[in-house]
Amino acid sequence: MMDFLKKAMDWALEKEAEAAKGCHASPEDIDKQIKMIEEKREALKKKYEEEDAEFAHILSKLHLIKAESLKCHTK
Repeated sequence: MMDFLKKAMDWALEKEAEAAKGCHASPEDIDKQIKMIEEKREALKKKYEEEDAEFAHILSKLHLIKAESLKCHTK
């Protein structure tokens, strides 16, 4: 599904580029699109960073648990 969406987006961007070359694309509309994509990108970055921090926290705890467990098995 993602491949289809990527191809569809590439096609739409090609048409947008053709329109710009033919002076049929409004710079204001393109600015709106750029702003929208930048906002979505920032939101995804923030979500990724939050989730990555949670995974790091979990991994840290698991490593401590493993270390405790190893103490029992090395005696």
